[in-house]
Amino acid sequence: MKKKSITAVLATALYCCYQLFVALPLIALASVITSLTTIIGCFLGDGHFWGYYPGKLWSRFICTVLLLPVKVEGRENLQRGQSYVFVANHQGAFDIFLIYGYLCRNFKWMMKHQLRKMPFVGPACVAAKHIFVDKRGPSKIKETYDKARETLRGGMSLVVFPEGSRTFTGHMGVFRRGAFMLADELQLPVVPLTINGSFNVLPRTGKWVAWHPLRLTIHAPLPPLGKGVEYEKQTMATAYRVVMDGLVEEYQGFVENPDQ
Repeated sequence: MKKKSITAVLATALYCCYQLFVALPLIALASVITSLTTIIGCFLGDGHFWGYYPGKLWSRFICTVLLLPVKVEGRENLQRGQSYVFVANHQGAFDIFLIYGYLCRNFKWMMKHQLRKMPFVGPACVAAKHIFVDKRGPSKIKETYDKARETLRGGMSLVVFPEGSRTFTGHMGVFRRGAFMLADELQLPVVPLTINGSFNVLPRTGKWVAWHPLRLTIHAPLPPLGKGVEYEKQTMATAYRVVMDGLVEEYQGFVENPDQ
């Protein structure tokens, strides 16, 4: 037991050194290159192409350079050419890389407006026309939903974290209605996504990446059942249950998130 413990400590220390001296410099460089490529590409050409593919490659590069194994289940559930509202649990920062890199579906994010201020990445997200969720007053909220509605009507899909913020415990909090209201209004299918491993890789309060497998489960789409608040709430409850059921046992069950 003691020998195993020493081996684990040494492995963790080596992995942290690898992150500091190899992975992080490469990720920083890749982030700058990806951001500039996205900004210039969207300015000169097709924003849907340049707003997605550089980010997809960047996300895969990050998972690869950090030696994180990734498994994806359920891609066969998606139909080519169909617009979806994807809803996922929000375990941690690596949710972004897992979905962006491995969903294999062109989409726009709905993200917190504060991310607009991130160096390089924020301007790239603006250029790619991702949607910033701004709740600072009714006019800002209306503007957010108008942009999301326009994106979906244009045939693009959306990815939303209905919890709105990352978990502190690995467990799910409550789902907010916004994504389900849009899906109900436009009568689009909702696709639940379950993310496992992201919390173990980098929890919200973590400072170093820990080696752990990542898994993205793409569940069967939930078709519109009708139009109205009762159907919207039914879809939201079903999506929540499906996402929850896909979690490993350790993170099953509701835990209140004070950020919500």
